[in-house]
Amino acid sequence: MKRFFDIIVTLTAILLLSPLLFIVSILVVFSMGAPVFFSQERIGLNGKPFRVFKFRSMTNKKDEKGNLLPNIERVTKVGSFLRRSSIDELPSLYNILKGDMSLVGPRPLLPDYLNCYSNYHRRRHDVRPGLTGLAQICGRNNITWKARLDLDIDYINKQSFLFDLWIIFMTAIKVIRRSDVEGDSDMSIIRLDKDPSYIKEKSND
Repeated sequence: MKRFFDIIVTLTAILLLSPLLFIVSILVVFSMGAPVFFSQERIGLNGKPFRVFKFRSMTNKKDEKGNLLPNIERVTKVGSFLRRSSIDELPSLYNILKGDMSLVGPRPLLPDYLNCYSNYHRRRHDVRPGLTGLAQICGRNNITWKARLDLDIDYINKQSFLFDLWIIFMTAIKVIRRSDVEGDSDMSIIRLDKDPSYIKEKSND
């Protein structure tokens, strides 16, 4: 039922949002140039890697040594708007159709984090990652890594069709209110593999 629901809702969303997707693609090209999409390897169901797609929100500006500038210096006004409105996430609907992701589940994270998880938190890969999830409606980047990962496991333990519907509804409310959405603020979030508090917590696992 969950997979069937994902496909029906995603196909409907793509159909209804196609004019918006086209307009955003044009804006990205004019503000940042090609390519329109940003892709990055993430970890999905059973630890299998896949490439997640988003609208680009940053340029490829580099310093005099050829190194990319910090993220906060590369994000454009259009990119900042896309992040704050969560429109940058819409290309991930393609990942849902492919079966890499679900509408609801733990957010897919970087391969670099694979060796960071405690045994308890490794269970987040027992389900497909989601476009939204319990952690996203309970503070998102305003809570610690441990709290975010704990919420991922809470979702897995409690998951049901009605629970997914509630998370989707609450996500829509937060997007409309622009509450706890990722914008420029997520540029300075410490990486999980660099978070001393979580590393210490894991050592006690």
